[in-house]
Amino acid sequence: MSTSPSSSAQAARVALAARLGELMRDAGLKGGELSARCGWHAAKTSRILHARVAPSDSDIRAWCQACGADGQADDLIASNRAADSLYVEWRRITRAGLRQVQQARVPLYSRTSLFRAYSSRVVPGALQTREYAGALLRTVADVRRTPDDVADAVEARLARSRVVFEGGRRFVAVIEESVLRYRIGDEAVMAGQLGHLLQVMSMPSVSLGIIPFTAGRTMWPVETFNLFDDGQVGVELLSAQVTVTAPSDLALYVQAFSRFTGLAVHGTAARALITAAIDTLG
Repeated sequence: MSTSPSSSAQAARVALAARLGELMRDAGLKGGELSARCGWHAAKTSRILHARVAPSDSDIRAWCQACGADGQADDLIASNRAADSLYVEWRRITRAGLRQVQQARVPLYSRTSLFRAYSSRVVPGALQTREYAGALLRTVADVRRTPDDVADAVEARLARSRVVFEGGRRFVAVIEESVLRYRIGDEAVMAGQLGHLLQVMSMPSVSLGIIPFTAGRTMWPVETFNLFDDGQVGVELLSAQVTVTAPSDLALYVQAFSRFTGLAVHGTAARALITAAIDTLG
């Protein structure tokens, strides 16, 4: 299979080739020796190492076996399969507007049973009010210079969010206290959003934890990410959407979420933080 023409996919291929090269060197092998062990021509090894072709699943397993690193095969295969979607620039995703971005994730939401969301910036999408979502998406559209379909995008986001609360699914969110204080929209929008958080906290399918400013940090604030069951992580950067599927990387995000949960307060203490934020609105 040829490498993707997109620069982001090619970057993922190059990173995979570099990891395969490290395995070969760590095993003390040269290209010809590895080729012989794998049973293919040396030119194939060269093409893989220079990211001119993407290896198949069986190629990666043979490579790892030749290097005595069978335990790394699953991670490398996952990275290889996801190379075309590991890092996708927002300007590509949103070139036709924001509505389709919301709709594109509905199948993923529909097959997910446990949602885990960490946010250091904004209220997680599933917990947003119509007004908050509108103010946020208007800002997104302005910054990213997308077509003006904010009204339709808001409706699509609300429809997508409803999926989270159907069919016995569970939504677990951890946010930084700063999320309660960042002004998205005007005071009325923020008051409505914070009041909505107080309401959804009573839902049996929802768990909301808030990490106070005063928490003794065992994990620093990081970029917003969403865990979909145990199979995929979506990370939101300013410039791109990153999809994580490699088992070791997934485990790192699960561990981070667990640490964030341990730092957060819940129940009465979380309600007190939300109420305090509402009081600052005047």
